[in-house]
Amino acid sequence: MSLDYVYDGSFDGLLTVVLEMYERRAVPNSVQPTGSVQGGLFTSAIPIDTSEEKATRVWNGLLKYMNEEARRRLYHTFLSERPDRELLICRFVQQAVAARGRVDVSENLADDTVRLIAHVSQQLGREKHRMEAFVRFEKTQDELFHATIEPDFDVLPLIAPHFTKRYADQRWLIFDRRRGYGLYYDLHRTDIVQFEAPTPQRRTDVSATVLDEREPLFRLLWQTYFDHANIPERRNLKLHRRHVPLRYWRYLSEKQPRETRFTPIDNKRPVQKP
Repeated sequence: MSLDYVYDGSFDGLLTVVLEMYERRAVPNSVQPTGSVQGGLFTSAIPIDTSEEKATRVWNGLLKYMNEEARRRLYHTFLSERPDRELLICRFVQQAVAARGRVDVSENLADDTVRLIAHVSQQLGREKHRMEAFVRFEKTQDELFHATIEPDFDVLPLIAPHFTKRYADQRWLIFDRRRGYGLYYDLHRTDIVQFEAPTPQRRTDVSATVLDEREPLFRLLWQTYFDHANIPERRNLKLHRRHVPLRYWRYLSEKQPRETRFTPIDNKRPVQKP
């Protein structure tokens, strides 16, 4: 028997659906977040209330049937925001439970579901590392360092440990404009925050009102450093764009328009002829 399930769109909610799937002995025909339900002509979706206790049981219980890496891939698949992510996760769990830990189903890349989940997890991993490398903070007048990003995937939960550890001595906020929420660190803990007011649509709208007065100088110094570190003779724009794709340039201070024209330092000694 198969059923249509509806949940609140959270990861805990999806894990609750996984448990309900086994308790009802009914595989999902569809799993849809509330607000985007598309019911069939002769069927009605079953709403599943999220239970943190059930979600914790499922999350811990998954380790009986898969290793940590395979479980991590499931979470990455959820964060990918693919329209079929719920069914992919349910199918992967079904295969793992059916194998009862006798084989590592995550290595069966001949299976479409397993291969797709592995691919999605790799995409999330790349986006995570790029956000950790390309995020640039700006300092506000109240000593808060802020950055606005628009990643392709919902990677804020993945990058939180990195920034919490690396910038533990300063207050910071990373806001995901596309998804309308952010990470805020107050020198003690990192929390998820949301804003009721609409966010500025342009980067300069924020900078003109709340930035520290020294921020333009910091940006200029950063740009100057990159300009002088550049070796024009070794310029390879194609290789550069492969390592730093164009869609990330809007985050980088060194890629913003120069307020002052760059002039190379004339510090090369003339070649002495014998």
